[in-house]
Amino acid sequence: MAGAVVAKDPGNVGGRRYGATVPTHLTIEEHVAALRRAGAALHEAAGAAGPHARVPTCAAWDVTKLVTHQGMVHRWAAGHLRGEKDPDTKASVAEAAAADDLLAWFDAGLVGLIEAVEAADDDLKAMVFLKDAPPPRRFWARRQAHETTIHAVDAVAARLGRCPTAADVDIDPLVAADGIDELLSGFITRGKGKLHADPPYTLLVRALDTGHAWTVRVGGASVETTPGEHGPGEVTFAGTAVQVYLSVWNRADELTVEGRQDVAEAWRKAVRIRWS
Repeated sequence: MAGAVVAKDPGNVGGRRYGATVPTHLTIEEHVAALRRAGAALHEAAGAAGPHARVPTCAAWDVTKLVTHQGMVHRWAAGHLRGEKDPDTKASVAEAAAADDLLAWFDAGLVGLIEAVEAADDDLKAMVFLKDAPPPRRFWARRQAHETTIHAVDAVAARLGRCPTAADVDIDPLVAADGIDELLSGFITRGKGKLHADPPYTLLVRALDTGHAWTVRVGGASVETTPGEHGPGEVTFAGTAVQVYLSVWNRADELTVEGRQDVAEAWRKAVRIRWS
């Protein structure tokens, strides 16, 4: 499975407000709390797995590469929040390689990111990259909460030696619902991925325990997501919020699929968010 990581994409600069289709389900304080919890979970699982353990959910990575990547992304995001135009990711990777204690280096980056979120102005002008993204301070708090939560799941996978289930991780269902929304409304609608269909189809996504739902219309040239259920779909993905969250981010396979079974396999092949 591919690493679901933040894409280094410079398009969408400066503070566009929420579009009607991109609500956030959490406050900025809740995103920061989720980021803090996920960072602690990643540290714990990575330490238990060991630096050379393979990461089943990111086949090309071991734990050292996972922790290095996440620590680099934290520093990259914090740089944007501090107003830097092009934070030096290579310098962060070099710091990680030279660190006597990689997890301590990771922790320092997490603290720095949280401090940068908390210090940033609500009207900060900075790079963001998802469709109809929230203002930069909110964007980066949300994006890094989910970036870190998903990579904490990767660390758990390394500790377990297999892809995890929802029961293997400790993720708040409302955090999961917010992360589903970010993927469906912000990532796959950018028009840069491989999720296309001709003829088009409609996918309903349901988080059964939180009551959230999304209608995703997949066409030959675009993907459009609308919160809520809007008419029947050819296929439905359903499960608890955490099951759906992990599954649509290609970290687990616990979806109940009703209707066209081929869509789930097409999703696994097409929805692969990578650092670039």
